[in-house]
Amino acid sequence: MNIAVVGTGYVGLVTGTCFAETGNNVICVDIDEKKVNRMRNGEVPIFEPGLELLFDRNTKQGRLKFTTNLKEAVKDAEVIFLALPTPPGEDGSADLSYILGVARDLSFILEDYKVIVDKSTVPVGTSEKVHAELAKNLSEDLFDVVSNPEFLREGVAVDDFMKPDRVVIGTNSDKARATMKQLYEPFVRQGNPIIFMDERSAEMTKYAANSYLAARISFMNEIANLCEKTGADVDMVRKGMGSDSRIGKRFLFPGVGYGGSCFPKDVQALAKTANQYEYDFKILKSVMQVNTIQKTVLSKKIKRYFNNDLTGKTVGVWGLAFKPNTDDIREAPALYIIDELLEAGAKVKVFDPEAMDNVREMYGDKLTYGANEYEVLEGADVLAIITEWSLFRTPDFKKMFEIMKQPVIFDGRNLYDLNKMTELGIHYESIGREILKEKVSTKV
Repeated sequence: MNIAVVGTGYVGLVTGTCFAETGNNVICVDIDEKKVNRMRNGEVPIFEPGLELLFDRNTKQGRLKFTTNLKEAVKDAEVIFLALPTPPGEDGSADLSYILGVARDLSFILEDYKVIVDKSTVPVGTSEKVHAELAKNLSEDLFDVVSNPEFLREGVAVDDFMKPDRVVIGTNSDKARATMKQLYEPFVRQGNPIIFMDERSAEMTKYAANSYLAARISFMNEIANLCEKTGADVDMVRKGMGSDSRIGKRFLFPGVGYGGSCFPKDVQALAKTANQYEYDFKILKSVMQVNTIQKTVLSKKIKRYFNNDLTGKTVGVWGLAFKPNTDDIREAPALYIIDELLEAGAKVKVFDPEAMDNVREMYGDKLTYGANEYEVLEGADVLAIITEWSLFRTPDFKKMFEIMKQPVIFDGRNLYDLNKMTELGIHYESIGREILKEKVSTKV
């Protein structure tokens, strides 16, 4: 098929590249001319494992192209994907201005039948708004609007797209249904389902899925906080819970809260939808409240260790991205923790394998940036671990403690075994587990 993808963020670029990989001709369009030129020159503008290989292959073979010209992109397209940002407004509702703006532009340039696909995460009823915008200047027999939410996890987005657990398609049009079925069949050859439903149910499915996963995270963070007070070990509790087939093992890891481009805004948007329909979604409100509090747990532990006086103290930070295997720092817990540490008077030295440039753009010279994980520990009073990159799981502890002022770790992702930390005789605090007191003399 000939496909147009409007928007080249994480969702748009992965979508376009993966469709090209299965033999489709894809044109991605974006208003950012510099970004488009970078992609035309073979540069992938985001970090996503596995994407660069597919990007290179399909651009070189001519199946994946880029333009700033919307009319050019959609002229021969059978399917047009709208993969545009829907940032939260001040009241938490999703901003649909980008999507509706493109729909308005399309209404003036489409000349033959197209399937218009909402790929962005959008509130219930958005497909109807897109339909209404298109219908202002187009005959309704020239388009169908389909809801096709994405379920991509940053860090494994390519695998998620190429081998989806399910594909959700919302449409009441037989013609659009047949087109979408043909497009996605190569991705579900192992038998995973393509689930057809109405547009509103498809839109709700995405918000419901992300909000439920966010609720699991917040629940486990509450359990972890209670474990600290009762003397229980959240790792043991998690294993006991996760072995129950009704519960499962995933999304039961406690930490410093969820972040990223999806969970925070999707939970907010679903809560806003509930308010619009005058429904008091109590669980969702608690999920957001718990997550807000959890993002400050690690900084509070550090402050308590220094009797609430961080003046002149140096904190080494490992991990800035909201999760490993991405450079995305949107709503990353690290940003909240860094802000609290800076406000308390600490000097903060940071390292992340991929997200350094994005953080540098935000903070400039307010932070010190290390070339590697050990450089930020030189002269550090403590280490704060915020993102669970594999690189941080098996460090050289001897080297660490030789260059730190004192052997103190605050672990926001529970990376290390408590028995190992006990053997090292350090001060080690994690989430929902025993606090291990330092058993060696602090260096002067």
